[in-house]
Amino acid sequence: MKALVYTGPKTIQFQEASEPMAGIGDVLIEVNAVGICGSDMHAFMGHDDRRPAPLILGHEAAGIIRGGNDEGMRVVINPLVTCGHCSDCLSGRENLCAEREIISMPPRQGAFAERLIVPRRNIIEVPDNLDLIHASLAEPLATSWHGVVLASRHASRPISEASALVMGSGAVGLGAALALRAFGCADVTIAETNPLRRKTAENAGFSKIVDPTVEGSLDQGSAEIVIDAVGNKHTRAGAINAARPGGVIVHIGLGDGVDGFDARRLTLQEIAFVGAYTYTMTDFHATVAAMASGALGDLDWMEERPLSDGVAAFDDLLNGRTGAAKIVLNPFS
Repeated sequence: MKALVYTGPKTIQFQEASEPMAGIGDVLIEVNAVGICGSDMHAFMGHDDRRPAPLILGHEAAGIIRGGNDEGMRVVINPLVTCGHCSDCLSGRENLCAEREIISMPPRQGAFAERLIVPRRNIIEVPDNLDLIHASLAEPLATSWHGVVLASRHASRPISEASALVMGSGAVGLGAALALRAFGCADVTIAETNPLRRKTAENAGFSKIVDPTVEGSLDQGSAEIVIDAVGNKHTRAGAINAARPGGVIVHIGLGDGVDGFDARRLTLQEIAFVGAYTYTMTDFHATVAAMASGALGDLDWMEERPLSDGVAAFDDLLNGRTGAAKIVLNPFS
């Protein structure tokens, strides 16, 4: 089969790869759409020791089951493979399973390929009114949804009454803004440095969009809920500065793990700082249902390209040449 293979820092190749072999409880999926995630870019840059070359990256996938009792079923993939029997899994917090694995991280190959093997328990059937290209957005949108669920749990007032700020308008940031709106938040500001992505956010129906590098664009203490979908020292500092006393910051992004953390302001202003990692299966099901119902908008802020164009897609993302919040690759286009 053809696959996009990470072979070393800043090097990715479209080439032949070994066919995946199904084990007990697995299903074979013909991949019809797979998104490029920020974590794929992080690995591509050689900054993720958990993803050594050579490796097929990609974990935001939708496709069609081939073979077995579920032949022809249209599905989206939850790439987080967990043990299913620890206390976290049994309590519905399987994203915290100590034995968790994720597709695109050894020992599991990723979805930038024509075919993929996953455990059957990791699939969700796609409703008939949702096409597979858009369905592949479910994984990043489930991450966004999980972050908003955590925000609602820790916020001092209902989301429908709160002001919110989202740092970054890639797929997770824009998804968080859409999820906040679906939860009833009418006051959402998006902070994004890339002018192309600011335009994409505007086209998605948001009017309060700022460039955080412009002095005075974000007022101190202006938001009761802040979602950092970037997670670097600049966005952390901006998030902490923008949070109101008694507010909550949900930190989703994994840009880096250092600097920008003002523990003194968090303490003096009693601001909650919450880490949000991936999603639960409940979040995933809720996200797919919201997508199918239209609660998250028309989802037309993504860009579809052939998997064979993946090398150029990575280069365009690296150099900020696309305004799309997500590039989705199609192995069969």
